[in-house]
Amino acid sequence: MKKLDNKQIKKIMVRSTNWVGDAVMTTPAMGNIRAAFPDAEIVVVANPLVSELFSFHPYCDRVIVFDKKGPHKGFAGLWKFSCELRQENFDLAILLQNAIEAALMATLAGIPRRAGYRTDARRLLLSHGVPVGPIEKKMHHTDYYQKMLQRLGIQGGDANLRLACTEEELDWAQEILGAGDWVAINPGAAYGSAKRWFPDRFAETADGLVAEYGVNIVLTGGPGEKEIGQDIAAAMSSKPLNLIGQTSVRQLMAVLASVRLLVSNDSGPMHVGAAFGVPIVAVFGPTDHTTTSPKADICRIIRKATDCAPCLLRQCPTDHRCMKAITAADVLVGVRDLLGDR
Repeated sequence: MKKLDNKQIKKIMVRSTNWVGDAVMTTPAMGNIRAAFPDAEIVVVANPLVSELFSFHPYCDRVIVFDKKGPHKGFAGLWKFSCELRQENFDLAILLQNAIEAALMATLAGIPRRAGYRTDARRLLLSHGVPVGPIEKKMHHTDYYQKMLQRLGIQGGDANLRLACTEEELDWAQEILGAGDWVAINPGAAYGSAKRWFPDRFAETADGLVAEYGVNIVLTGGPGEKEIGQDIAAAMSSKPLNLIGQTSVRQLMAVLASVRLLVSNDSGPMHVGAAFGVPIVAVFGPTDHTTTSPKADICRIIRKATDCAPCLLRQCPTDHRCMKAITAADVLVGVRDLLGDR
C-alpha cells in the first residue's frame, strides 16, 4: 500500500461522515491530518448539520456544504457538486466517510490522490486504499479513523476529541441558562428509537438530580424529539428548561459546553459533550459501547447485559429489554460516581 508524499500536498479535501456523533469521533483523525500537513489548506466537505461542527474549528480552514436533500440531490446533484470541487484543484482527498459516493465525488472532482478505506466496493476509485479487516471493524470509531491515517503515514497531533465555540456563542448560552449549575438531559437519538431510554425514567432521574444536587435541568435534542421533551417535562416535578428542537447545532454545542453534567443516550450530543470535557453518564442498550462510547476522561456507561444486545438495530423487534433493565436508580449511581455525594 502506497503512503502519501506530504511535500507535494498543499490543499486537502476531507469528506466528513454524515452523522454528528461519528463526525465528532473523527476529530482526533483530523488532528492527525493537521499535524501531518501544517501548511496545507484543509477543507471539510459535510452535510448541512455536520458542517456546523466545523464552522469554527482549529483542524480545518473552510467548510463546503454538500446537501443531498437540496441542490445536490441525485446523480445530477453529485455531478454538479463534483464539478464545483474540480475548480478547487485539491491535491488530496481523505475520505472519512466509508460510502462509495465519497470516492465517486473525489474521482469526478479530478482529485489525483484519493485515500480511504476499501469499503462499499470503491477499491478501484481509490489511489491510496486501506484494507479493512476484522480488527479494524471492532475498533472504537476514533481509533478506526486514526488507524486508516496511520497506514497512510499520517500521524501526530492531539489524540483527544476537539470542538470549539466562539466567545459570542458561549455568552449566548450563559444568557439562556442563567445562574446556577446546570445538568443537560439528552433523551433522543437520531439513529432510531431502539437507542432511546424511556421519558418517564429520564424525568425521574432529572427530579433526583434536582433533589440531591440542587441543579437546574436543561433538555437538549433535535426537532424530531420535541414530543419526547414534552413528555419528560410533563412527568417532572421540577420545571426544566426545554430547548429540544429550539437550537442550532452550534447553539447546542455552546449549551453542552456550559453544563456541569450530561445524562444522555448513545447519540451525537453525547459525543459533543465529550469533546468539551463534560462529565457524562451515558445510557447504552442496543449499541456497542466498545465502539461508540464517549471518549471522555470523566464518564460512566450505564448498561445491563442481555442476551440480544448489542443488536445494533434501529427499532427493537422484541420487548426493549436492554433498556427496560436500566432504572433511574442505576443512572443516579453513575451520577454519584462522578459528582460525589450531595
